[in-house]
Amino acid sequence: MMPRRGRRIVTASSIPVLKRHVRLQYDPVRQAWALLSPEKVFWPDEISLDILRLCDGKHSVRQILDHLASVYEAPPEEIAEDVEGFLQEWSDRSLVTL
Repeated sequence: MMPRRGRRIVTASSIPVLKRHVRLQYDPVRQAWALLSPEKVFWPDEISLDILRLCDGKHSVRQILDHLASVYEAPPEEIAEDVEGFLQEWSDRSLVTL
């Protein structure tokens, strides 16, 4: 029996980083950014890409929220649920470490 990986929960102090096997790469043919993982390719939209670019191991979720709030002129508390949900989903997919 394989041990089960514990689920990490996103908090404001979490510092997300892309997993070692995941990378963002620009595809000049499609003129779009792709998130590459072994045997999988994801095509993030503009906002998802903005979040993923900040998953560098240097920015906390709170800092990511503050940055996105200023870029998109939205109160951080209004976008917090969506950003945290996005990061939780990508963490659950083993693409982002919290």
